[in-house]
Amino acid sequence: MAKALGFDFGTTNSVLAASHGDTTQSLRFTSAAGTTDTMRTALSFTKHAKLGAAAVRIEAGQAAIQQFIDNPGEARFLQSIKTFAASPLFQGTLIFARRNSFEDLMAAFLTRIADYAGEGWQQDYGRIVVGRPVRFAGSSPDEALALERYDRALSSFGFPEVHYVYEPVAAAFYFAQNLKKDATVLVADFGGGTTDYSIIRFESHAGRLTAVPIGHSGVGVAGDHFDFRIIDNVVSPLIGKGSQFRSFGKLLDVPSGYYANFGRWNQLSIFKTLKDFTDLKQLVRSAVEPEKLEAFIDLVDHDEGYPLYQAISATKMRLSSEEETEFFFPALGEKSRQRVRRQDFESWIAPDLARIEAALDEVLTTTNTPPAGIDKVFLTGGTSFVPAIRRIFENRFAHDRIESGGELLSIAHGLALIGERDDIDHWTAMAA
Repeated sequence: MAKALGFDFGTTNSVLAASHGDTTQSLRFTSAAGTTDTMRTALSFTKHAKLGAAAVRIEAGQAAIQQFIDNPGEARFLQSIKTFAASPLFQGTLIFARRNSFEDLMAAFLTRIADYAGEGWQQDYGRIVVGRPVRFAGSSPDEALALERYDRALSSFGFPEVHYVYEPVAAAFYFAQNLKKDATVLVADFGGGTTDYSIIRFESHAGRLTAVPIGHSGVGVAGDHFDFRIIDNVVSPLIGKGSQFRSFGKLLDVPSGYYANFGRWNQLSIFKTLKDFTDLKQLVRSAVEPEKLEAFIDLVDHDEGYPLYQAISATKMRLSSEEETEFFFPALGEKSRQRVRRQDFESWIAPDLARIEAALDEVLTTTNTPPAGIDKVFLTGGTSFVPAIRRIFENRFAHDRIESGGELLSIAHGLALIGERDDIDHWTAMAA
C-alpha cells in the first residue's frame, strides 16, 4: 500500500508519483487522448447537452487540448493556471457565467487527473506532498495567499496530511539517491514560470540519507518568458505592435499592454473575456494598419493561442540544437515565415538571463558558498537545455560536476520519496 503521493503541480506539466517503500512509481493517466505519465497543466470546459442545460464537461491535460481542438469556438481553454496562485489581482474567471476561483481551477484539475489515474489513485495515501516554488511567479507574488489557495483546493480530497516542499529540494532528493559519497549539491530547477535554486548537503549515516538545507533562492522567470521574447520580436509586430491609430487628428501608438498578454499563456486564454479585447476591436476603425489588428483579433477569436504556443515552443527547442531555424505559423500566413537566429534569441532573453544569474549569485552569496564548494550541480526542467542557460553554469563550475536528467519526473518522485520519511518536517518548506 502506497504511503505518500507526490504532486508536482507545474506551470506547464504536472506529475503524480506514489511511494512504495524505497521506490516510487509515476501514476499513469488514461483519458480520451491516450495514456501518459505526465499531464499538461491545462483545463477545458464545454457545455454538455446530455448532462443538462447548466452542466459543463471538464477535461484536463492532453484530453483538454483535444476537447479544445475538437470544439473550436465552443470550448473554454485555460493553461498555466499555476501562475495565478500568488496573484491577489486574480479573483477568478467566468466560465459559462460561473465564476471560478484559483482553488476551483486547481481542484478541478486534480479531480480530473485523479479520474484518469483510476485505480492508481484509489490508494489509502496517508500523505500528499506538494511541490512549491521558492518564489512564486508574478510581479508581486503573495506566498501566503498562494499556500492558502493550495490548502483550500486540496481540502476536499481528504488527505490526512498535506505537506509542502520546495521543488528544487524534491529534485535534489531524487538526484541524491544515486550519490556515491557525501556531497554538497546545487539544484537548479527551470520550470515554465519560475527558476529555483537549492543548496543541500547530503550525507549517509548507517545507510540512511540525511540532509542539511543550506539555502534557497528563486525568481519568477523561466521558460514562458523566453517564449514571450520570441513572440514579442517575431509575432507581435505582425499583429500591430509598434503600429499607430488616429485620435482627434493625432497619431498615437497602439497600446503595448495588449501584447503583454502573450507574456503569460494563461492571460491570453482569458483575454477574450476582458474589456481590453472589446477596446482592441474598436481600435481597428482608426488604425493606420487595420489589417494587423484584425489579424490579432482573429487569433483571439479563433482560439489560436495554444497552436501559437506550440509553434513558439518548437522554435525555442530547435534553437537549443541549431544556430538558426525557421518560424512559421499558418494562421498568420506567409508573412509569418521568418528566420530566427540563436544569436538574436539570446540577445532578446538577455534581461531574463541576468535575473536568473542574479538569483544564482544570491544563493551562493547568502550561504557563503563559493563555486568550488559545490560538489555536484543538478539541472532539471526543460529550459535547462537552452545553451545560454547551460553556459551560466559551465562558466562557474567544472564540466564534470554538472549533471541533468529527470526533466519532467524528478520533482514528483522526490516528493513521494520525502513523503516516506519519518523526519518529513525537516524537509518541508517551513523547516527551511
